[in-house]
Amino acid sequence: MKKVLFAALLTAGILTACTEKATNKKENDSMAKIELTQEWDKVFPLSEKVKHQKVTFETQYGLTLAADLYTPKDGQGKMAAIAVSGPFGATKEQSSGLYAMRMAERGFVALAFDPSYTGESSGEPRRTASPDINTEDFMAAVDFLSKQENVDAGKIGIIGICGWGGIALNAAAADTRIKATVASTMYDMTRVSGNGYYDADDKEDARHAAREAIAKQRLDDPAAMAGGVVNPLPEDAPQFVKDYYDYYITPRGYHKRSGNSNDGWRVIGTQAYANARFLYYINEIRSAVLVMHGEKAHSRYFGEAAYHYMVDGKAEGYHFVTKPNPNPENKQLIIIPGASHCDLYDGGWTKAEGKGESKNLIPWDKLAEFFNKNLK
Repeated sequence: MKKVLFAALLTAGILTACTEKATNKKENDSMAKIELTQEWDKVFPLSEKVKHQKVTFETQYGLTLAADLYTPKDGQGKMAAIAVSGPFGATKEQSSGLYAMRMAERGFVALAFDPSYTGESSGEPRRTASPDINTEDFMAAVDFLSKQENVDAGKIGIIGICGWGGIALNAAAADTRIKATVASTMYDMTRVSGNGYYDADDKEDARHAAREAIAKQRLDDPAAMAGGVVNPLPEDAPQFVKDYYDYYITPRGYHKRSGNSNDGWRVIGTQAYANARFLYYINEIRSAVLVMHGEKAHSRYFGEAAYHYMVDGKAEGYHFVTKPNPNPENKQLIIIPGASHCDLYDGGWTKAEGKGESKNLIPWDKLAEFFNKNLK
């Protein structure tokens, strides 16, 4: 009887091993083969202080992400590292690449990546989003950095810009390997998707009407695009819409692979965001967090509310109240005087279309100081 049982277990083990090998082979074979643009096509010049390399890495959802790896030319040994993404609907050739390069100038290995379904990264249909998949994108970037020979795996942080600021906080709440997080000019994409701007549609009937429209869209034309930044720009457009236009449509920040610069997102592409609230546990983040916003940013309320909920366990615009953060001493809120939302994309300019002189409103040295203090 024992021999029969042993044989059965042995056979089961062999079959399991074979199945795992077959499954892994199938998964590896299904990894998207992506072709990366090799020429420098960013909206900013390459710094002479850093080395640049195009790389790819895989997520736990089987998607292949394209990224730019920036390394300080004078870097030695194992260094602290930072993963960067955002704004929501942008590409690594825009703001996230600039942030990564500036951090590399200051001694960090920095990775700017295109999220799933966008830019040079894999995923079909294009320009769609998911709270789970986008959070995994950040954690997969941490996986990649942790395996690099010149990176100290115990010293990894992240930067999320605009809508990716909220995603960065969500990733930090889920992944304790992330030791320091910066949320710059952040949106909470779940809040704005479900409540509208300034929570103007935070009521059941408004959400129901939106759900009805999306449900109809799924049957009428699920591939329809919502359009990027409004173009041409109406004369009576709100100032923040003018700011978006100035960054995404003019030579200041236009890029051919950016959804915001072109045809935008699928109409149903953020459906899951509207019915999620992914900052629920940020009050339990023990690692360091810096929330940075512009004084004049239309989105400022997102960052301030997220900060206060993260520290106090309650905030205006949040329907739930929970316990205060166990580590409030390493949380910071910085408001940049005179800065608009898009000024924190590239520092801002004194004239339209990126002309004139840079306002230099992004405190690069302050960010480096934050990471140096907390990635140790």
